[in-house]
Amino acid sequence: MTSAAPLQFLVLLVASWIGRRQGEAIEYLRAENRVLRARLGPKRLRLFDAERRLLAEKGKPLGRNLLAEMASLATPETILRWYREQVAAKYDGSRTRARRRPATRDDKVKQLLTMARENPSWGYTRLRGALANVGLDLGRSTIQRILAEHGIEPAPRRGRTMPWKTFLKAHWGAIAAADFFSAEVLTRGGLVRYLVLFVIDLKTRRVHIAGVTCAADGAWMAQVARNLTDAAAGPLTGFRHLIVDRDPLYTAHFRNLLRAAGVQLLRLPSKSPNLNAYAERFVRSIKHECLRHIIPLGERHLRAVVREFVDHYHAERNHQGLNNVIPFPSRHSASTVGRIHRLERLGGVLSFYERKAA
Repeated sequence: MTSAAPLQFLVLLVASWIGRRQGEAIEYLRAENRVLRARLGPKRLRLFDAERRLLAEKGKPLGRNLLAEMASLATPETILRWYREQVAAKYDGSRTRARRRPATRDDKVKQLLTMARENPSWGYTRLRGALANVGLDLGRSTIQRILAEHGIEPAPRRGRTMPWKTFLKAHWGAIAAADFFSAEVLTRGGLVRYLVLFVIDLKTRRVHIAGVTCAADGAWMAQVARNLTDAAAGPLTGFRHLIVDRDPLYTAHFRNLLRAAGVQLLRLPSKSPNLNAYAERFVRSIKHECLRHIIPLGERHLRAVVREFVDHYHAERNHQGLNNVIPFPSRHSASTVGRIHRLERLGGVLSFYERKAA
């Protein structure tokens, strides 16, 4: 016991000396921090993430009070907040989660309705399987309820009818559409409204002007029908269906003449312009791009204007519905050499650009 006393005294002496030296070092650091605070003033340093993590790890064991005396780069609250964020980030598993957004109910319903409309013969079970193939899960009773809410009949009844769009594509090359558009013509007697009847091939978008008149009646329509179905040069030769609206000018005699030539008229419901969309689009094009910029001076001038636009429509105008190409290019080629030259129709109302070799 007696021999151990000097050793204990020596240990206490060394510990006291080390503690005094650490205290002096801490006092020096505090003084240095005060000097740094005075020099920095309100200015704040921008710290990197690694520096924030280091200060957070070292500052947390000291506590708020001691940090208030020593911290100079950030307040104690900021350092402790960095530490809490570091702890929270350790247990944050969001980076390991799948990045693909899970399908919402709206996505499932939208895809279900698309499949049901595009496939009229598919029943509830078939639709459920098709949805499962693309990672979407809906119960059979849920599918039944959703289709009923959107007015879609069950497969046996839904399959008896064919969507209009599907019908048109299934009869490409054998179906055409007819329609009228009007134009105000300046004559010696003042403004006179003329009617222009045209026929359009839905597959190729080729347009034929069937007639222009300011006095359309049954006799005129009968002659138009004979011209359309002429065996030698009739534009409806080879067609089996003609889409028309409910205009009374399509008289019974007109329909009978076409039926005798093997062309069946498909009369659309009233107030359904979307069912004759291709013809309606041609009307919009000729009025917007041509007729609104021109005042036809007589019937002859009107016929010339319409003829010029139809030629432009066929051979010089890109059609978005046909992959943005020209349906019937004539002399023009898609050359990439030579100077670009502008072609004009109707005094520049209609334009087309091509390259010409030097």
